[in-house]
Amino acid sequence: MHSKPLLAHGRAFAHIAALHPELTALRRDLHAHPELGFEEVYTARRVVESLKVCGVDAIHTGIGKTGVVALIHGREKPNDSSPAMLGLRADMDALPMAEHNDFGWKSTKAGLMHGCGHDGHTAMLVGAARYLAETRNFCGTAVLIFQPGEEGYAGARAMVQDGLFERFPVQSVYAMHNWPAMRAGTVGINPGPMMAAADRVRIEITGRGGHGAHPYQTVDPVLVAAHIITAVQSIVSRNVKPVDSAVVSLCAMQAGDLSAMSVVPGSATLVGTVRTFKPAVQDLVERRLQELCVAVAQGFGATATVTFERMYPATINTAPEARFAGDVAAALVGEDQVDRHLEPSMGAEDFSFMLQAKPGAYLRLGQARGDGAGEACLHNPLYDFNDEVLQLGAALFAGLVERGLSASLQAV
Repeated sequence: MHSKPLLAHGRAFAHIAALHPELTALRRDLHAHPELGFEEVYTARRVVESLKVCGVDAIHTGIGKTGVVALIHGREKPNDSSPAMLGLRADMDALPMAEHNDFGWKSTKAGLMHGCGHDGHTAMLVGAARYLAETRNFCGTAVLIFQPGEEGYAGARAMVQDGLFERFPVQSVYAMHNWPAMRAGTVGINPGPMMAAADRVRIEITGRGGHGAHPYQTVDPVLVAAHIITAVQSIVSRNVKPVDSAVVSLCAMQAGDLSAMSVVPGSATLVGTVRTFKPAVQDLVERRLQELCVAVAQGFGATATVTFERMYPATINTAPEARFAGDVAAALVGEDQVDRHLEPSMGAEDFSFMLQAKPGAYLRLGQARGDGAGEACLHNPLYDFNDEVLQLGAALFAGLVERGLSASLQAV
């Protein structure tokens, strides 16, 4: 696939392009007022206000605490007694990080920032709502899901547990995420894994402290930690099949006091993450972590306790829905601008909880312009969503509904 400047086709794109100033204003307002997971009070209120202007048929709030769901009915009813429903999801929360940008819409809250583009995702789904409510060129019901708490809070799981799919029984559900590594006007997807499972590891090592000048009288947990750090790197290289993917990273260590140069501490703690795609590999890594850490610590006369917390499952697209989403994207930007075999990321995404409950697909929307704009990586203090792709993302959302709920709709 080669890159070219942003160019899209179709009725939805042309219609939504006229809304670009409004969507940009909304996106930048959300960027200036970031909120953490389950604290999206201002964001949810702005979403509700915008949806009322759009003329949606129903708005439900407080789902999964701060989540919002809007319903838009097509101009014709399905033929059967169970109306067809298709879900679209956008995440709303920001990150606990300081912004280093200096433009008019930079964060007004110290230590909070939309560093992942959820402000853009929210604005795109509002744009899709506006178009779908004005045209209603589909059969069934579009279910627009504005989700809280994606950044480590499992907001998708909270909405599912709060009865999201019992109240709104969609047949399939879709989401997308901006991707600074891809040029604006391109879309990426694949028919299987898109994002890895994310697990948190905590290793607590207990030894015996003492004087640094007499280490033979201690059981040094710092030394034990060093050997554990080295040993666990063998898990992937010597236990996981080369054709499978896994990452084990111990990212932080705490032991002793930096001002006490001659004190051997009594304990040390390591914290890290494990990323996998297959449950069997996930189980293998957890088991080997337990075995290695306990054995290494025992070899030095210390003890180790491993806590393995499974946070987000892997984000796995279902093949028919991935193929369908790729077709919708190709109709907008051209087949040569759609990568249907995009390399999966070892990052994680809580849309995985929705995909465990319903068939669906997760797409990537390119946002790099080539002039440096939109190219700062995600979770970077200089990141900003590229407003030029708002209409494309909104049109892609809308296209999923129009084509996904068109079975019994006559051409208009």
